[in-house]
Amino acid sequence: MVPNMTLFRISEAAALLQVSDDTVRRWADAGRLTLTTDVGGRLAVEGAELARVMQESAAEGDPREVAPVVARSARNRLPGIVTRVLKDTVMAQVEMQVGPHRVVSLMSREAADELGLAPGVLAVASVKSTNVVIEIPDHR
Repeated sequence: MVPNMTLFRISEAAALLQVSDDTVRRWADAGRLTLTTDVGGRLAVEGAELARVMQESAAEGDPREVAPVVARSARNRLPGIVTRVLKDTVMAQVEMQVGPHRVVSLMSREAADELGLAPGVLAVASVKSTNVVIEIPDHR
């Protein structure tokens, strides 16, 4: 285990991957996902490992049909895993995997440093924009 690496319990990893706990365990048994143990001896997934699997899953595409959303109160708060952080002397580009979606944010390097953003860190992308494109998918 890498010191100070964010660890996610199986149930937390499953929620972020949008699969069941059993699927996470099956993926581990099949070698798709590597498990470790936390300080309490429970099975866990390192954040960087979870980010890798989330990126692979997104690249494969979501096999589920687009389901209608009946109600949601999240108000543009998108929990996910940081997958990449590029920093220069002033700015940082932070990439996150939010379910099957890649979200990119530009922020000051100082902000990224203060937040401790690095691959594998759990974060929430909060979106506020006056330009949001809304599309209606074909749901025949």
